[in-house]
Amino acid sequence: MSRVCEVCGKKSLRGNKVSHANNKHAKVWQPNLQKIRCVDEKSGGIKQVKVCTRCIRSGFVKKVV
Repeated sequence: MSRVCEVCGKKSLRGNKVSHANNKHAKVWQPNLQKIRCVDEKSGGIKQVKVCTRCIRSGFVKKVV
């Protein structure tokens, strides 16, 4: 199960978490993905997709009512 937005392709970022004492620990930042039911543009049917909240808020995905 990949953590990638199906609309914009946003995925996890990797880097170091650095403390005040300059200790470094590996960290992964995950996108805020939500499983929603949306209308498929091509077939007109309903399908379930994993989409980041930025795409939902911006209106790139039409949710099913």
